[in-house]
Amino acid sequence: MERARVVVTLSPTAELSAVFSGVLDPLAEVVVLRDAEPGARRELLSSADALLAWSVAGELGDDELAALGSARLLQLLSAGVDHVPFERIPPSLPVASNAGSYSEPMAEHVLALTLALAKHLPQRHADLAAWVFDQATPNRSLRDSTVVILGYGGIGQASARLFRSFGSRVAAIGRSPGPPGEVDEHGSLDDLDAFLPRADVLVIALPLTRATRGLIGGRELSLMKEDAILVNVARAAIVDEDALYEHLRSHPGFSAGLDVWWQEPRRRDPFTTRHPLLDLPNVLGSPHNSALTPTSLADSAREAAENVARALRDEPVHHLVDRAEYLG
Repeated sequence: MERARVVVTLSPTAELSAVFSGVLDPLAEVVVLRDAEPGARRELLSSADALLAWSVAGELGDDELAALGSARLLQLLSAGVDHVPFERIPPSLPVASNAGSYSEPMAEHVLALTLALAKHLPQRHADLAAWVFDQATPNRSLRDSTVVILGYGGIGQASARLFRSFGSRVAAIGRSPGPPGEVDEHGSLDDLDAFLPRADVLVIALPLTRATRGLIGGRELSLMKEDAILVNVARAAIVDEDALYEHLRSHPGFSAGLDVWWQEPRRRDPFTTRHPLLDLPNVLGSPHNSALTPTSLADSAREAAENVARALRDEPVHHLVDRAEYLG
């Protein structure tokens, strides 16, 4: 039987290329688009049975995207798909995200940010640097705290396991009302107002869609406890930037751990913020690196390639994207 053709539109490292080939041989010939002659790119794309891409944006031109209609799957390496130009991708082409592939390192990062803020490590470090030895201000414990996880996919589930090991009570809010596994409570986005007042920790792990953009604004923050902790490892735009800054400034007991930012640099652009969030003592930040460990990209590439293999074997594909959540 003739092997299928899988075209890789990103520029993979040698390690990622080896992962793709290792998973897909002997099902498919793996072709890296950057190695093709300029005149052969469109022909390769039109003959592809499946594609492996990072996000498509910046990888393919409009005419090349139009040539993809006969492929069985466009598989992304990225977990989030809010940056994918769905309006330019043929409607007949199924698109799958790589949701959940970075869950374990991101859950560790969630816990690290939460613990640092619960133990007031940024504030006490600043005190020590100013020669202030504050033993009087108590730390907080995660035991018996209520952790509300907003978005109960792979990251939310991995985070829940870690919080439960500390004795926390975990409430999960998913995009659908079905029971999300081993948690103490669960609900849908319609239940958000009922969950927020009880949250000692709010973890945001939702995808950024039309429905979740600006989901946490001033009204929602006002429902939360004065000393609650907000941790966002999803997308910054789920939280209203102005509202969060004002809330943190006016509620010094409230704190935020942010791995994602509203103005993230592209290529060589400098990092900037519209508000001096990082000057606030109750903010702890990281540079959108919660998913990045020495093995995470290879692990993610393997999961993406395995999903392509399912498509080529006519098996159910994981994490198909509903374009209606992003278009319009």
